Amino acid sequence: MTEQSPPCLDVPPDADLPPLALDIDGTLTTPDHTVDPRVFRVLPDWPAPVVLATGKSFPYPVALCHFAGIPERVVAENGGIVCVDETVRVTGDADRVARAVAAFRERGGDLGWGDADTANRWRETEVAARLNADEDLLRAVADEFDLTFLDTGYAYHLTDPDVSKGAALEEAAAVLDRDPGEFVAVGDSMNDASTFRVAGDSYAVANADATAREAADTVLDEGYMDGTLAALAAVIERADRRV
Repeated sequence: MTEQSPPCLDVPPDADLPPLALDIDGTLTTPDHTVDPRVFRVLPDWPAPVVLATGKSFPYPVALCHFAGIPERVVAENGGIVCVDETVRVTGDADRVARAVAAFRERGGDLGWGDADTANRWRETEVAARLNADEDLLRAVADEFDLTFLDTGYAYHLTDPDVSKGAALEEAAAVLDRDPGEFVAVGDSMNDASTFRVAGDSYAVANADATAREAADTVLDEGYMDGTLAALAAVIERADRRV
């Protein structure tokens, strides 16, 4: 006996729906941190632009766009990289981050990913450390080098304070010739709060941290991809009422 697939969302093909800004980890994933297979049904059917906004390094959201069959419209590294319709912009002071990482290691710190360090191997503008890394030392180094410390629930990040997902969404919207206020944002972490402030409508899934929940317009009862689907269903219902 095979297990039934979880329910998905039927997107009306001709509906006038807004563009989306979607986080990945905790938002398009399962509680086991794998990409929810419903992503590959819903995102290609959405009739407006979809921007994937993540703390992961650049190749990860690009690959997800590729395998989902949607245009490569991504915000990576918490806003350090914006790639929309073949336009790529890299921001942030990568040299300062590198100096901070060197200081962290000189004082006995370990980012925690092992020799391969695939979490940072392709990262261009910030650094990510495993949650078992020395948080106090990372915070001290962040203060010393005037960097922002982010705890996304999946990793610790040191990033340029002038970089954010929200600022990157504004750039992405400009390339798409859309007003950022048109976007609906869904996320789960403190790094999504800036996106929520820029988007016209924002949803925090049930597994979201306190910062994201406080910044969101709506906190959902459902978590992970179930929460994202609930948010999109609400968007579709609202569009139907306008017709």
